[in-house]
Parts: sequence; structure tokens; C-alpha cells
Amino acid sequence: MALLARETAWRHGPVPRDLDGITVPLGHRLIAGGCYLQWSDSGYGYYHAPGEGIVIERPDGADPDEEALWLNGSVYAGVACLNGFLPLHASAVAVDGRVIAFTGPTGAGKSTLAAGLGQLGLPLFCDDTLLIDLHSTAGLIVMPGHKRLKLLPDALRLAGAAAEAPVGAETGKFYARPAAGDLGQPLPLAGLVFLEAGAELAWHPVRGAERFVRLEDDHYTQAIFHEAAQPDRATLFTLRARLAGQVAMARLVRPISVEGFAASLALAAERIREFGR
Repeated sequence: MALLARETAWRHGPVPRDLDGITVPLGHRLIAGGCYLQWSDSGYGYYHAPGEGIVIERPDGADPDEEALWLNGSVYAGVACLNGFLPLHASAVAVDGRVIAFTGPTGAGKSTLAAGLGQLGLPLFCDDTLLIDLHSTAGLIVMPGHKRLKLLPDALRLAGAAAEAPVGAETGKFYARPAAGDLGQPLPLAGLVFLEAGAELAWHPVRGAERFVRLEDDHYTQAIFHEAAQPDRATLFTLRARLAGQVAMARLVRPISVEGFAASLALAAERIREFGR
């Protein structure tokens, strides 16, 4: 926790245009020599060097809300990777001192489902980015999320979450307060649930070789981890074997509809209370 807090502490200042002699154009990032450099399309610059936190350069006339979206998204994931953490594109809840995470592509309903479980007394653990502490030798320990919950208006109503400030000028989302609050201490990761759209509501355990295949489906955070850690094939196999051997996995197939949300929420709540024990 102290390491993350130190390395992700930020301040405003000038950000270099190049790293290791390579110019980084707008809309791109580069991770090299333990450092992270990113320039957004709108001209926001982010730079991290070991032990120095994050420097942010804000362009004239920029939307100030955009600054936090990058800082708490790909920049946070990249800095975490450089400091010994594995990010998963997932939202998660805490269940009896354990963490159950939900992953899937953008629009799969990770945040809405995690927020909705708050109505059933399960506190939010993280939204969108889950960090696994690779330093730990005592099982798979995950770090509590730093992000605020972000939901569209329809999702707010479904999840029973309280709307707070808007998220930027163009996202249509609102920061939200989950019904059961959130947690702030590291906990063991017990389960990983892959969200899929389907006509019929169903819960399917993931077993055998499928567990390895599913771990490849990690969206943007996996690309950042590869850039930062540059793992070879043996290292990746060892890492996935560690995850597959210590975390229970399942697929939650559900119709993506307002009418079907309550049923999918009830099924998820029922299964995850014993999931991964």
C-alpha cells in the first residue's frame, strides 16, 4: 500500500516529449527503462520515473475532468506494472474477507453488477482495475481500488447507487457511491467470474485448460503489463499457472436487459458466497 501510494502520488509540471530518445506522439505511450510516458490526444502528458511519482502536464483549455480518467486508468495500470503488480480489467466485491472479481469487455456490465451487489450487503472492492500483488508469497493478494465507481444513469437506478459528480463532459456517466460502501485493505483473491451475454441465465464453472485460455482474455491491461514487464513465454506460463491454480473461475451468462438484471444479480450473489472456498 505504501509503495503504491508513493509511486502514484502526482503533481503538475512539465513532461518530456521523448523517452530513451524516442519521441512519443499524441495519443501514444511508451514504457522503457522503468519509466512511463504518455501523451493523450488532447495534449495531456503523464510521466513516471522510479521513486518520483507521476508528473502531469495539463494543456491550455483542456477539460480538467479528463485528467483523472487517464491518471486512474492506463497511467495507474502502467505504473503499477512497473512496481511489481499485475492489473486485471475487472470490478470486484468483498465477500467474507475474500475478493470475487468480475471481468469482461467494455460494456459487459462489470461495474453495474459489482455496484448492484451492494444492495445485498457486499461492499465494493474495486472498479475497472484490480491489482494483484506479485510480491506476495502468501497466496494471491489484491489491492483495494483507488477508483471511484462510474455508472450510466440507467445503471445507477439498477444498482441502487447514489449519483455524485458527472464523469467528464462527454462520457454520460456519473461517479457513484455504492450501497454497501467500499473497503480499503488488501484481501485474498478467491474467484474470477467472466461475464458473457446470452439468452439464458446460467453459471458455468471454468475448469482444466480453459482456465489458461480465459486468462489471456484481459483486454487493455494485459497489453500494458506486456509493455512494462516484458515477460517471456516461460514467465507468462508460470504466472498463469499460479493464477489458475489458486483462483476459482466461472462464467456468468446473462441477458443484457433491465428485466433480467435482478435475476442475474440474485444468481451471482448466491453463487459467489461459497465460490472459491
